[in-house]
Amino acid sequence: MKNDRRGAIVLHELTGREVGLLYMLFPHLRGLVLDQVEDLGDRLRIAARTDSEPVACRGCGTPSARVHDRYRRRLQDLACGGRPVQVEVEVRRFICGDPACLVATFAEQVPGLTATQQRRTAGLRGLLERVALALAGRAGSRLAGALGAIVSRFTLIRLVRALPDPEIGRVTVLGVDDWAKRRGHSYASVLVDMAGHRIIDVLPDREAATLAEWLRAHPGVEVICRDRAGAYALGGREGAPDAQQVADRWHMWDDLREYADKTVAAHHRCIKEHYVALAQVAEEQVPDPGQVAEQMTIDHAENRARVVKARERYRQVQALKAEGKSHAAIQRELRLAPMTVRKYSRAESVDEVVAGTLTGWPSMLDDYKPHLHERWNSGCANIQQLHREITALGFRGSYGTVYAYLAPFKGSAAPPAVPAPPKARHITSWIRRRPDNLGPDEQLKLKEVLAACPHLDALHGHIKTFAEMMTERQGHRLDAWIDAVRADDLPHLHSFANGLERDHAAVLNGLTLPYSSGVVEGKVCKIKFLKRLMFGRANYDLLRKMALLN
Repeated sequence: MKNDRRGAIVLHELTGREVGLLYMLFPHLRGLVLDQVEDLGDRLRIAARTDSEPVACRGCGTPSARVHDRYRRRLQDLACGGRPVQVEVEVRRFICGDPACLVATFAEQVPGLTATQQRRTAGLRGLLERVALALAGRAGSRLAGALGAIVSRFTLIRLVRALPDPEIGRVTVLGVDDWAKRRGHSYASVLVDMAGHRIIDVLPDREAATLAEWLRAHPGVEVICRDRAGAYALGGREGAPDAQQVADRWHMWDDLREYADKTVAAHHRCIKEHYVALAQVAEEQVPDPGQVAEQMTIDHAENRARVVKARERYRQVQALKAEGKSHAAIQRELRLAPMTVRKYSRAESVDEVVAGTLTGWPSMLDDYKPHLHERWNSGCANIQQLHREITALGFRGSYGTVYAYLAPFKGSAAPPAVPAPPKARHITSWIRRRPDNLGPDEQLKLKEVLAACPHLDALHGHIKTFAEMMTERQGHRLDAWIDAVRADDLPHLHSFANGLERDHAAVLNGLTLPYSSGVVEGKVCKIKFLKRLMFGRANYDLLRKMALLN
């Protein structure tokens, strides 16, 4: 081994052991003859050449040993010791010996090292592809620089786009769901092989024709797991008429929650009247110094601008509806959003619309009123002292809030504290949860709510039955459940039952078969992560590649 005048290490005098060590460090160069390694300070340069074996023509495959000329290729390679490595390999151009071949001359390629029109080795390209798939553009460029490969974010994105799609293969159980390319504007569909838990394709929209065309191009699907969207149901029937469609149980449960919310909101007045009656009974026990404050609160809620406006809108929408005008006509005349017109048109009474607004926001004092009443009735009328006490208990409001509440009680005893009626969303949550998951206080409140309103009691029974039917896969009880729902005066739940009947076969399969779209929902979350990874700026084709190859 010796150094030339440039400081390069000449290798032809190295011992076999030393050459073997170099091949150990650079195993992908084992098929080449190494001439020298040059230390350029910030990087390494390796000069190599190919051997003298014949090479097969890339056109006809005929081996040729006739060398036309030689030229040097400079390839960027994987870093060594944290420094970039450049491989300068001398390759040969051969003359094809078959006169009928269209390829007159061809250059040899080194397996595992070179490729046509590539300036990076196969190892470096593979590393950059994995970095790009993991971190996309900007972050991937920073990581590649730390690994000794200087590359721009645009190059990494081009590498991802150039990768081939993975092979789909035979799919028997297919999961399909939509995801937002641009939330509220454009959507796409993700297709998942439920057996392998992998994304097999991403469609540019969520139309029935697109899904049907994909299914016709990929026969063999036996089960389609989907949500309650009508487009996927139609596309599945057209593209794979023999496949079983399975409605996802989570989506059914979520739809039931929506209708339960509407039912609870419609009957929330019953709960408030019950708590008002409790307050009246409590007020009759002692003089009523708080009646003025309570009445002021009620008057303020009734005269709130949002309540007055909601009542007026309800009157206008109902009047136009009585004239026979469509939702679109009402929307144009009153200049309201479509969902607003639908809400006011379908409401059975104005109280259903303003129920949530009248309830108002909970007071910060609600949790501390029992303490204030107890201390006030025990003889402590110093409001500053009471404010300090509840502040020590966790109250974060001002002294003025406490003073405004206790001022009407001066000169008399405070009435027994009556808790505020529970919010509609809390009632819905209690009804939908397992009894074992409710705390003792929540169980008591739920029991009181169900006793106060028979409609909510019936709703609780139907939801409990549906939950049992869904978790225990008792699809044979579906028709009986629908009949039981229709026997009660629960119009919102009737709408839910009508939707189940329109998609009866898929719903029955969803309540019977073990398939579920949980895997698909997980893949949708994965696509959302990829969108955030690329700052939400990736085009559909790039996002599709990232989803398929990650």
